[in-house]
Amino acid sequence: MSDSIRDRYLEEVGTSKQLLSLIEEEDFFKKIEGALECLVQAVQKNAPILVCGNGGSASDALHISGELVGRFLKERRAVDVICLSSNVSVLTAWANDVGYDTVFSRQVEAHGRADGVLWAISTSGNSKNVIKAAETARNLKMKVLSMTGMGGGALAKFSDVLLDVPSTMTPRVQEMHLVIYHFLCARLEETVV
Repeated sequence: MSDSIRDRYLEEVGTSKQLLSLIEEEDFFKKIEGALECLVQAVQKNAPILVCGNGGSASDALHISGELVGRFLKERRAVDVICLSSNVSVLTAWANDVGYDTVFSRQVEAHGRADGVLWAISTSGNSKNVIKAAETARNLKMKVLSMTGMGGGALAKFSDVLLDVPSTMTPRVQEMHLVIYHFLCARLEETVV
């Protein structure tokens, strides 16, 4: 590895450390607590938590569903979580026959219900299919928990709780999303008996 590549990478890692300190601040942590409250209420009412995103955010959505349907740190009952990015048959059939912009909203229509949560992940906050899913979730009286980069993009106006990492650099935003959702999974697990 050349010195310039290594130095640039180490500089970016330093940015991650700075972002971590920002999300530890009181105002941001209050938003994380608000997200936890939405998730806890859904679990207590046996309502579904639907998670979606594209690309790396789709991987995060799948990761979250694995932690909560399975187990994160302790043995407990399963949580009703569906990753809307994981059903290849639904995704490809709907995208081919109708369009990709509604692949998540169609699944929210199928699986969502009042008291549930749509956990929407988009680093830009401008993914059309995630925004449409949020619109559908709001119409069904679901809470919308969004994880984005700085400002939340167009997704912000559809969010009950917006966890917008104060960065526009995709890798840094995704690193912080991992820290945030692992924390939420651990805290949520404490409430599930």
